[in-house]
Amino acid sequence: MHLTSKGFPLFLTFDLDAETMWTARDAGYAKRPILMSQGAYGWKVGTDRILDLLKRHELRTTFFVPGLIVDQRPELMDRILVGGHEIAHHSYSHRWILNLSHDEEREEMERGFEAIKRVAGYAPRGWRSPAAELSDISMQLMLDYGFDYSSNFFDDDSPYLHHVDGKPTKLVELPFRWVLDDAPFFQYSIVLPGRTMQAPSAMLEAWQLELDVLHAERRMMMVGMHPQIIGQPSRLWALERLIEHAKSKGDIWMGRCDEMVADMRPRLESADP
Repeated sequence: MHLTSKGFPLFLTFDLDAETMWTARDAGYAKRPILMSQGAYGWKVGTDRILDLLKRHELRTTFFVPGLIVDQRPELMDRILVGGHEIAHHSYSHRWILNLSHDEEREEMERGFEAIKRVAGYAPRGWRSPAAELSDISMQLMLDYGFDYSSNFFDDDSPYLHHVDGKPTKLVELPFRWVLDDAPFFQYSIVLPGRTMQAPSAMLEAWQLELDVLHAERRMMMVGMHPQIIGQPSRLWALERLIEHAKSKGDIWMGRCDEMVADMRPRLESADP
């Protein structure tokens, strides 16, 4: 039995960090136009290429977007929404949470939350932290803002309900792992960590094998991608092959995080001790 009524949940998610991938590390990078152009590729080219791919395959997915990018690119947000996709919370400026005071973290949460409400017309339902970090108040902030799901932890291959300060909650975790992120395969910039560039076939082989095992075990699969990375032609080829591989199984649901979480929550609540 699958976790959802529509089959095995395969989450294809996109973190539209754009220039904030650089400026969050060092505000001075904003004065380096070639660095900024690498981030701009995400909103100028990559996202629309992804939207075209998703439209061809009749898929609706989730974009995690920093509030700053939401504010700067309203026309692009409109195109994402017209495609039926979800816009979820990814901080405001992509600053490292561990470098922030509690007040600064709350401000990042509030500004990003309000930016999405203005553009999308709804409060964001999910939250993914920048750079996979949480502080000692992050979990409570997610509860305070009424999020339905988090996609931050690396500790499971199945969704689960969080317990915060020893108390059960209705907050669903959609865990992932670095092998299911495009950045370790492709992120290359002279000032960013990693600096790797593998063949698209390497990523495709890993992701197809992950899908085969996770599908056989009736778990879930969370893929995290970045339009400035996966939106390049050869990498998008690999993503399309993954989508085709998933479709060939006949019982996989590729959809929006909010909708899949709403579908799976009753099963999670009945199983939670």
